Amino acid sequence: MEILNLSLPATNRFASNYLEQSADIQSFFHYRFNDLQEDKKRIAELNNRPFPRMEVAAHIENFMERFPTSEAVMKSINKLKKDNSLVVVGGQQAGILTGPLYSIHKVISIIKLAEQKERQLGIPVIPVFWIAGEDHDFQEVNHVFVPVKEKIDKWIYPEKVHQKKMVTDITLNKDICLSWVENLIKNYGETEHTNGLLEFAEAQVIKSATFVDFFAHIIMELFKDYGLLIVDSGNRDFRQIQKEFFKKQIVHHDIITFSLLEQQKQIGKNGFPITIEASEKAANLFYYDQRANERILLEYDREFDRFVGKSGTITFSKEELVELVDEHPAKFSNNVVTRPLMQEWLFPTIAFIAGPGEISYWAELKLVFEHFNIKMPPIVPRLNITFLDRSIESDISELNLNLIDVLSKGTEKEREQFLAAIKDKELAVLFSSTIEQLIKQYKMIEAKTEQLDRALLPMLKKNENYLLKEIGFMQSKLEEAVKLKHDVLLKKYARVDLALRPDGFPQERVWNVFYYLNQYGLTFMNKLMAETFEFDGCHKVLKV
Repeated sequence: MEILNLSLPATNRFASNYLEQSADIQSFFHYRFNDLQEDKKRIAELNNRPFPRMEVAAHIENFMERFPTSEAVMKSINKLKKDNSLVVVGGQQAGILTGPLYSIHKVISIIKLAEQKERQLGIPVIPVFWIAGEDHDFQEVNHVFVPVKEKIDKWIYPEKVHQKKMVTDITLNKDICLSWVENLIKNYGETEHTNGLLEFAEAQVIKSATFVDFFAHIIMELFKDYGLLIVDSGNRDFRQIQKEFFKKQIVHHDIITFSLLEQQKQIGKNGFPITIEASEKAANLFYYDQRANERILLEYDREFDRFVGKSGTITFSKEELVELVDEHPAKFSNNVVTRPLMQEWLFPTIAFIAGPGEISYWAELKLVFEHFNIKMPPIVPRLNITFLDRSIESDISELNLNLIDVLSKGTEKEREQFLAAIKDKELAVLFSSTIEQLIKQYKMIEAKTEQLDRALLPMLKKNENYLLKEIGFMQSKLEEAVKLKHDVLLKKYARVDLALRPDGFPQERVWNVFYYLNQYGLTFMNKLMAETFEFDGCHKVLKV
């Protein structure tokens, strides 16, 4: 594969400034990324902090027993037990068939950066993927997009989930899932790799009991040879390890919220939008109500000194919550504010891999971390990758398009310019003149009709509109005939957009990895992982 490194702006202004490491942005973070001296400072900090290494390693070893494994995975587990080891961590929700491509890009980023840091620092560095199984927004993970006739089609997994269940608790109906996945893959079109991909997908479905299982089986089957470790934040056993940290969050809930709001004020003063929605009532903790089978966000009622959820349907004192955590830690889960804290208490993190949105919300947490006398890890922007098929590259060349412009904005502007160039100017003038004359003549007829019989005016207007509509119809038909002469070129514009900027969005936010596995085979990931990637903020275009 050939890799092009292109300078593209990030999807939000804050992340773009962060990539440039500008001084006003850097003040919201504790470390600069891509700086070996900063890494050494981070190691010194981590060496002075305790971590439940053995408990976490034992949990991961037990949790990963049911997923595809390798000698590299076992080596990573053993590395994690060492006192000097570090981790590169990043996470994502458990999307059906792994969700949009950026989930895969994040896994690749975690593995590649861990390899790089281990070489640079000369100490064990382990790649860890944090599956956000505690998330309850099923609508975000239950679909993929499929290309159909040069457009994108949303394929929604047919099983319904009515309660706000954590994704880790959503079971998989294997018959429904097998049928849906088979239809989806066949819809990609048959290639020499389709039958093998169908067998691969079927094997993962059969082994999976839940949505998280299905996600984890696919990820580990694709990346097991690179020492990747996974955790599920919704796993009950994992939250047993988090018990003392949950208590700390409850006891310090008011300071956490105050620190967040104060940091947000500083970011706002610098002219950047706020990412995390928060109020003074925020408790930054979810409680799983078994009666309602629902995950409920808690708030703090200062007047009554109580934690409440969902219009007061559940309510606890601070002491009751601490006691509940001690007895049933699986009932509790983090929100966007406390999840980074929990990660940093559990893992000695040398780098957190972040997407553009995550970079923004980590910036809002600096004072929260400082309250607990710890620092945020270096936040490393994940790899932004676009797959460029050779046939699409040929289309771009033939259409004389600029690849950076296509990746940033699509081809709409260039397509409109092309349409303007091929438009029959004489025909347009003729139709414009005809319409103008018709309207002028009807105004004269209207004046006469008003003198003779006003009751006929509505009929006259209807007649005029009918003729204008018919002229418009004929005009559009003739314009279509002009376009048809250039149909081959116009389809190339559509094909380029569909591949690189589908529906106006980056490729990685729309297409799913199974589309590419169907095109290039199950070895595609291995070929990708054989490449060298630099975490330099450049957009990586891989010619395939």
